Amino acid sequence: MRIHFFLLLMATLLSVPGHAQPGESEAGPLVQVGFYEFPPHSYSDSQGRPRGAILELTERLLKHAGYRVEIRSYPSARLYGALQDGSVHIWPGAPGKPELADHTLETRTQVGEIVLNLYFRRDTPLPRLPEDLKGRGLIMITGYTYWQPINEMLNDPALQIERHRTSTHTAALEMLQRHRGDFLLDYQTPVEQARQRLGMGELPFVQLQRIPLNLIVSRHAPGAEALRDALDRAYQELQAAGEDLHLP
Repeated sequence: MRIHFFLLLMATLLSVPGHAQPGESEAGPLVQVGFYEFPPHSYSDSQGRPRGAILELTERLLKHAGYRVEIRSYPSARLYGALQDGSVHIWPGAPGKPELADHTLETRTQVGEIVLNLYFRRDTPLPRLPEDLKGRGLIMITGYTYWQPINEMLNDPALQIERHRTSTHTAALEMLQRHRGDFLLDYQTPVEQARQRLGMGELPFVQLQRIPLNLIVSRHAPGAEALRDALDRAYQELQAAGEDLHLP
């Protein structure tokens, strides 16, 4: 009788689930993370696998908070649409996009920063903005969007800016070198990476904006506020534990 009771007690104890520590759960809710191609922060490698420091940090925070993660690349317009309908739960990107304001929450934690510059050749005098853009050729990266002050400048009919678009940062730098545009509007980190790949010397530039990076959570994701709070908490816990969360 005692043996039977002992076996029953052991079976009961073994059937009770333990409490997983943050990051240990393999059965947590699945979170869909979307990104657009923005090397070296977020990009697809030659096999189509997601790569980049901000994607690695996002996955690290989600796993620490007990979530499972799927990461997928989207064109920017489709990514914004997916955040608006909830088919993408998180985008590691820039806060303050007007088209996303009613559909997203933003982490209170800033996870990084990007810098938008206006580059020009060494034979070009330092431009006075915006007047020295009038009637000039501006090289831009296809698919990138900008914030309101930049959009107002680009769309100012009095400036008559001639836009030249290309799909890669290396191509954009080569266009600038070959005088196929007067200025290049681009972000600092990918330009530096492309410049080094081309063996090109440093370019003069005017800094236009410093843009914070947060984790943008769709309001239509299951438990959106809890997800946002869990990400903030995970960042604070890892930081308090001495983990290096710095983005290059």
